[in-house]
Amino acid sequence: MDHRAGRADTGHEAPPVGAALSRRALLGATAAGAAGLVLGRPGRATHRLSPSLLASAAVRQPGSLPNPSVRPGTEHLPEIQNIVVVMMENHSFDNLLGTLGRGDGFPRGHDGRPSSSCPDGQGNLVHAYPMPSDYQTDGVGNDWNTGHRSYDNGTNQGFVMASSGETMGYFTPGDMPFTSGLASTFPIADRWFCSVLAQTDPNRRYLFSGTSLGLIDDSLPSELPPNGTIFDTFNRYRISWKDYYSDNPSPLVYIGLAGQPSITDKFVKMEEFYRDAAAGTLPQFSLLEPNYTVQSEENPQNVQFGDQYLAEVVNAVMQGPQWPKTLMIWTYDEWGGWYDHVPPPAAIPPDDVPPDLPSGSLPGAFDRYGFRVPAGVISPYARPDFVSHRVYDHTSILKTVETKWNLPALTRRDANATDVLAMIDLRSQPAFLKPPRLPAPANPALTYRCLATGPGQIPPPSAVTPA
Repeated sequence: MDHRAGRADTGHEAPPVGAALSRRALLGATAAGAAGLVLGRPGRATHRLSPSLLASAAVRQPGSLPNPSVRPGTEHLPEIQNIVVVMMENHSFDNLLGTLGRGDGFPRGHDGRPSSSCPDGQGNLVHAYPMPSDYQTDGVGNDWNTGHRSYDNGTNQGFVMASSGETMGYFTPGDMPFTSGLASTFPIADRWFCSVLAQTDPNRRYLFSGTSLGLIDDSLPSELPPNGTIFDTFNRYRISWKDYYSDNPSPLVYIGLAGQPSITDKFVKMEEFYRDAAAGTLPQFSLLEPNYTVQSEENPQNVQFGDQYLAEVVNAVMQGPQWPKTLMIWTYDEWGGWYDHVPPPAAIPPDDVPPDLPSGSLPGAFDRYGFRVPAGVISPYARPDFVSHRVYDHTSILKTVETKWNLPALTRRDANATDVLAMIDLRSQPAFLKPPRLPAPANPALTYRCLATGPGQIPPPSAVTPA
């Protein structure tokens, strides 16, 4: 198969490049008699993959190559020389893109407004509503128990009872003009789920290593993944990379990396990113990290600082000399506790490590994704007017770099993930070789309304009705 082919996003698509098993093929395998995983309608009761099926040839294993016929480290996508990843924090698809008008956003009522609601446990329904200001409070939660209560056995009706009425709030394109303009121009994915129904650090571990190593919270592991991280892989195959950070290099969610100079010497401040982008010296892989206190969009921050940061880094890439051969991926680490109407589907467990569940934790496993998050790609080769409905998670980023450089998979999750290449077209003239004009970002200095007014009443009385 030609790795440069831009694949159609249809109900009869070919398996992802290099994948031994598509989800459709897995359905066929389970129908043939294996006690397997039903990856059909999201959020309904599913069976787990049996150990025999997980070990079978139907599921790609850790260490396997996307293209076994050539050596690891072999270039497969010469049109793309630089991959840039920016991961923001703590928002669901519906919370930021639900009213955009692209992709599977909020269901709408006869009046055109979002019709989603959740019970509050006190006989009331809290309906989806626009946030009174750009300000968030601490009224939403995203830990293991909160996530599983929100999921509510696949109904997604537990959000308010798990957190508060703030979870039903959403931001409008007027609140986030650049983010909305970006998502209206370049391809987005409306089935990009965070990797695990848990908070920040476990999801970032999936981005870096394809597993959270059993952890479900932001505690620091005492060991490193058995197959290392993607950064170890980059070093092994001499793929240049940098983590451009503002206040905290997030690969240190594996604290053991702090003692490895071959890793930490690639941690550089964000100021260097802007210089490298302008000079055309970005490495083959770049990870961009906002200031996690001010710009990441995590509550209780003002989201407009994140809109401004995203505009700065995207414009730096588009205006730099490396733009013609760049693929940029933007997403969020997890849903942050905000409501989303799409139940997360079943997922392939990354390994045989069960969740380390502290006392009082709800039962669960690593065989289900977390809730949807905003995500998309930015590239000259991006497909215009395109929304991908394929199932992705953060290991799709790993799968993309593994496909490009034919790198060995770290876990079963990234080995069988879907890469993002359906959102670009490498066979046609690049549609965005001349960067499009995107809306100016929010200016928090001018529109930071909550400094004077506070966040407003959350939820507003108009959003609450008797059930």
